[in-house]
Amino acid sequence: MPIRPNGFERLSMKAVSLFTGAGGMDVGFRNAGFEVAWANDFDKDACETYRLNHGDHIHHGSIDDLMPELKALGRDGDVACLFGGPPCQGFSVAGKMDAHDPRSKLVWSYMEAVKLIRPAAFVMENVKSLATLEKFSAVREGLFKEANKLGYNVELVVLNSKDFGIPQGRERMFLVGFRDRPNRFRDLIDDHRRSAPKLRDVLLGVGKIGSPTNNRICRAKVTAAASPVMRRSPYAGMLFNGQGRPLNLDGHASTLPASMGGNRTPIIDDAALYGNETPWVEDYHAHLMDGGDPIDWQTVPERLRRLTVDEAIAIQTFPRDYRFAGPQSSVFKQIGNAVPCLLAEAVASVVFELLSESPSATKKRRRTSDELELEIA
Repeated sequence: MPIRPNGFERLSMKAVSLFTGAGGMDVGFRNAGFEVAWANDFDKDACETYRLNHGDHIHHGSIDDLMPELKALGRDGDVACLFGGPPCQGFSVAGKMDAHDPRSKLVWSYMEAVKLIRPAAFVMENVKSLATLEKFSAVREGLFKEANKLGYNVELVVLNSKDFGIPQGRERMFLVGFRDRPNRFRDLIDDHRRSAPKLRDVLLGVGKIGSPTNNRICRAKVTAAASPVMRRSPYAGMLFNGQGRPLNLDGHASTLPASMGGNRTPIIDDAALYGNETPWVEDYHAHLMDGGDPIDWQTVPERLRRLTVDEAIAIQTFPRDYRFAGPQSSVFKQIGNAVPCLLAEAVASVVFELLSESPSATKKRRRTSDELELEIA
């Protein structure tokens, strides 16, 4: 059923997914009522994961090589929403934060897709730093101006996953645009905020490590740092070799990185998780803060181990039966790169709600790039 200019039937919300990855955003958009008709990613394993869970409508390859197909998608004018997260290594604090990184140019490829498809709305996801750091202000202003030129009212927001039912403190930027209609995304997204469960409860729900529901184990050894970097919290600093820090079971996970699989994989204390014992890292941290010597790097107790694949899937709120393709390193990468499904669903639900409304007879004035910069400051 084609989309009508005066509103949308619930079953006719056609969407296009770019930089799709394993399909975390697609899960959320599907649950919110969208039908994803076309998807794309450059990673072969991610494409296979997508096929296993969503179907064969994903296209493998560079987005720049697929522009003719995107142009064809826009001919009927029936795409309700275009969504996706261009690779963010050039903007990420985990990388070099270089706006001139070749991977950073893909935000402009995304905007070219918006130009070709002309969806009623678009959602661009990226890292928080793109929305907040002064060094990227020119990029932001360019995105605002391009969206305005194409007829979109845009909102730029930073959302934290833990505020939307996800046991992870993962902050992400969302640039949301609506073509020729008011944009009240910022006002309505607050209605979807909800508290997140404790990490302990989520991990216990996965099942004990080694059980049939939690058997994809990361074998990377946990070793102690010879010269620990101390912080006030035992869950910060660098008490262990590598960048994998212990997770606070009574709080939320830190951002799960795409580099999981080795010593950057977060650390779990099994005795604290399954036996309710005092977390070992808290006692060790107190020992160091009192002037004690670091332990030998090889004497970390066996109760400390790495986060498993199944636990990472649960933290990112993928469905329990979601299937992943590729070796473990690739699966961890796909999980770490994903937008948590519940966060995507909250964003998509607001977009769906606004697209379901008839456009106002008096169109809201588009805010200038300067006004948007002030709004996110």
